[in-house]
Amino acid sequence: MFVGTSADTAEFAVDAIAWWWRSYGRVNYPGVPELLILADGGGSNGYRPRLWKYTLQHCLADTLALNVTVCHYPTGASRWNWVEHRLFSAISANWAGEPLTSYSTMLNFLNATTPQKGLVVKAALCETQYSTGIKVSDEQMSSLNLLKHDTLSQWNYTIRPNSQPVPT
Repeated sequence: MFVGTSADTAEFAVDAIAWWWRSYGRVNYPGVPELLILADGGGSNGYRPRLWKYTLQHCLADTLALNVTVCHYPTGASRWNWVEHRLFSAISANWAGEPLTSYSTMLNFLNATTPQKGLVVKAALCETQYSTGIKVSDEQMSSLNLLKHDTLSQWNYTIRPNSQPVPT
C-alpha cells in the first residue's frame, strides 16, 4: 500500500508501482523482463488518461528496463479484483471504529492487517506533492513504445522500453 498526502494522479499511481518494484518485486522476481498490471478502467490509472501511459513509459518501462503489460478491468468491473476483496475487507475490519488521527496511525493499522493466507500488507507513506491537470501532447504520445493487443486493444497494451535504462 502506498499512502499519499497529495493528489491521486497518474504519476502517483506509477510511483506506487515503482516503489513496489524497487522494494519487493525485483527482490522476489529477479531477472523477470516484464510486469503485468491489472488496473481499474477509470481514475488515475484508467485506460483513457494519457499521463498514465506516458508515465508508465518513462518511469517504469524505460527506467527499470521492463516490458509493462496493462490489462484494464472494464468500467464497473473492478469488483472482481480478487486482491481488493481479500485486502480491503481485512483493512476495514482492522481499523473499524478507530480514529485515523495521523499518517503514522494509518500506517500502523495497515501494516498490522493480516488478511487471508498468502497476502501480506506492507505500507509506506509518500509525501511527494503531485500536480493535477498535466496535459500530454500528441507528440509526447507518439513517442511511446506502445503495442496495443489484438483483444480489446483500448484496455490491453504493452509498453516496451525505448532505450537503455537509467541505473536505479
